[in-house]
Amino acid sequence: MLIPVLKSIFERDLERLYFQISNFDNEANIWRVDDGVSNSAGNLALHIIGNLNTFIGAELGGTDYVRDRQYEFGAKDVPSESLLSEISNVKQLTMRVLDTLEESQLDEIYPRVVFKEPMTTKFFLIHLTTHLAYHLGQVNYYRRLFDK
Repeated sequence: MLIPVLKSIFERDLERLYFQISNFDNEANIWRVDDGVSNSAGNLALHIIGNLNTFIGAELGGTDYVRDRQYEFGAKDVPSESLLSEISNVKQLTMRVLDTLEESQLDEIYPRVVFKEPMTTKFFLIHLTTHLAYHLGQVNYYRRLFDK
């Protein structure tokens, strides 16, 4: 019963991320930072993409994705078309991997210790939805703040 809910949340919020990035009027503003803003909307999008590719794609789906956090936070001026393509790809990957999970697997220990202690797959997937929502809110705010 939880997997369809998780799929719905991931799909909704990744579609919203796609919308936010595609609705910057000035593409340069995707990469803009200002006083007190250390990460641009583009870097946050790359971070979300890397996060889901790692923790859902590689860990649960068995892909060969290798995360590059330095790129996520250091890249600049990646074309919006590339970002949008990567958002679409990670959305499809997330849906595919979640489709392969059985509800019983959610109570199993997640295959990687991410924080200080092991946690269930259910706990971590819920965490990933809130992580996505948190950064999605930042991207939305930056678009409205910087792209006037």
